[in-house]
Order: sequence, then structure tokens, then C-alpha cells
Amino acid sequence: MHYETIQFERRGAGAWIILNTPKNMNSVSLSMLSELERALIECESDRSIKAVILTGAGSAFCAGADLKNVLSSLNNSEPGTKDFLDMFDEVCGLLRKMPKPVIAAVNGLALAGGLEIVMCCDIVYAAESAKMGDAHSNFGVFPGAGGAAVLPKKIGLNRAKHLLFSGDIISAAEMERFGLVNQIVADQQLVEEVETYVEKLAAKSPLVLRRMKEVANASVDQTQDAALRHEMLHLRQHVRSYDLAEGLKAFAEKRKPEFKGY
Repeated sequence: MHYETIQFERRGAGAWIILNTPKNMNSVSLSMLSELERALIECESDRSIKAVILTGAGSAFCAGADLKNVLSSLNNSEPGTKDFLDMFDEVCGLLRKMPKPVIAAVNGLALAGGLEIVMCCDIVYAAESAKMGDAHSNFGVFPGAGGAAVLPKKIGLNRAKHLLFSGDIISAAEMERFGLVNQIVADQQLVEEVETYVEKLAAKSPLVLRRMKEVANASVDQTQDAALRHEMLHLRQHVRSYDLAEGLKAFAEKRKPEFKGY
């Protein structure tokens, strides 16, 4: 499949989606969103892909939306067609609901819409030199993919308000302290570290990972009792699965399990 604004690469069990317009710091355009949608749909349907990794080409992960492209899309969209906001919402939905682990490999600046993409990912690795911030307020722009709606759940209400109101850009180390970043690695080690993590995930049951992700995501907006009931429902379904039987059999036979995802 041909792409112009992204690169799509298979590396072992991982699918790497590389935002690839480095001259404008991988700013998100309508065409990039369309290509991301195609790539993510392929990732979801291909059972050999065990994890999806997002990163950026050049010195930035993603500097946010291409504002000129946004304005053009909003002003010139035909009735009944999807504009920039519709497409960004769809892409973020695909990332959040992807039935496989989604990993952000933040290699540089992740601002505004770039930060919102990071927040859609399950696991966040960041290079030591990476910097992040909401930045919408710096240009009088209102977030639409989680800046105000999701960031407080990720890092806490007061910290989120501070970043939203100030538009400040902070270090990856500070974002790790806030809880958004899982692990910081040396810049030159970022790809290697993520590939090692993907290899670890590839050995797990994809069915277990999918069900864990679904229950964990839903728990954020549930009471503890509701979340526990949801978890038990999935467990009741899981006890009938091939992967559980294979895992227990492999344990008894002292060998590595060979999961099939059902």
C-alpha cells in the first residue's frame, strides 16, 4: 500500500507507523489522517501484527495539527463529507480501540494534537530529549481529541489545567513523573528498546492482551464494583478459550506456550 505522509513498516511482530513529513515537524494534515486510518485498519485486521508503534521522522514526533490545512478543510468541506475534525476523531478512536497494544515512541516534540495522539496510546516510550505540551492555548485553539477531556485523567486535574492554560512545553522526564510516560531511554536507544518490548508482547496471548486492554480502559469511567463485574464477565468468557488451555498445558509441561488468539 502506497503512502505519502507516513511510512508503514513491518518489523517482526510489530507494525511501525512513522509520521513522515519532517519538514513541517510531522504536523497532522487531512491527507495524513486518511493514510493513518488506512494503516490502522490494516493493523487491526492482520492477525500477524501483535503491536502497533507510532513514531515520527526527523526531530519531532508530531508538532500538532497543520493549522492552515485545518482551516482549509473546515472552510471547504462539502456537506456530508468528513472534515479534519471528523477524521482526527476517527483516527484517535481507532487508536484507543485498537485490539492490540499501541505504543508511542516519542522521539522529539509532541505538541497539541501530537500530545493527543500520544494519549491515545497504551504505552509511552520517550527519548531523553523529547518534550511535550498541550500548546493549544498559545494560538487560541481549542483541543478536540483529548487535550481537555483526557489529559486530566492521565496526569491529574491540576497538572492538566496548568499545561492547558499555560501552553508550556515540558520535558519527557517531567511527563514521566506525572505518569503519562512509561519509560525514558537514551535517544539512540529508543527504537531498540521499543522493539525489545514488542518482542515480549508478541510472546503473550493476543486474546488476553485485548481483553485486558478493554477492561482497563473501561475501568477509568466505572465504579470499582462495575469494573470488577466487567472483569469477571471477561474471565468467564476467557476460561473457555484455547489460549488459556494452552497456557496451562504449557505450564504443566514446562515449555513455552504457543498462543493462537482465540
